Amino acid sequence: MKKVFLVIFAAIFVSTAAGCATAPKQNNEMEGLRNQISTLEEQVKVKDDEIANLKEELTKSTPAIRETGTAEGCMKTSPKAIQTALKNTGYYNGPIDGFIGKQTRDAIKAFQKANNLKVDGRVGSKTWSILKNYLEKKVK
Repeated sequence: MKKVFLVIFAAIFVSTAAGCATAPKQNNEMEGLRNQISTLEEQVKVKDDEIANLKEELTKSTPAIRETGTAEGCMKTSPKAIQTALKNTGYYNGPIDGFIGKQTRDAIKAFQKANNLKVDGRVGSKTWSILKNYLEKKVK
């Protein structure tokens, strides 16, 4: 009976002592994780600041795009405006539906050919610089 008691007591002592031995290791791991979290939080703050600065620069540099629809040769014209101008020139007879399909592309090509432009069926800055004059006036 004493042997059983001693074995149980020894087992309890060993398991308790082992738990105490791992506590400092766990504390070190927790401290390391806290340090990593702090480092990551600092990196996120730096990135958030960079994003805010980029947004501010973008806001300062794009008012011309919002006002005119173009900047540095980049054209932002609606398909309906293109179709309206083409209809006013007489090259397009389809609906003004905002869809640049085959009929609209063919009209663009015919307009480009008649105006000695590169015939590619796309309304780039050169094509639009001429075509936009027909947005409000009809030729035919």
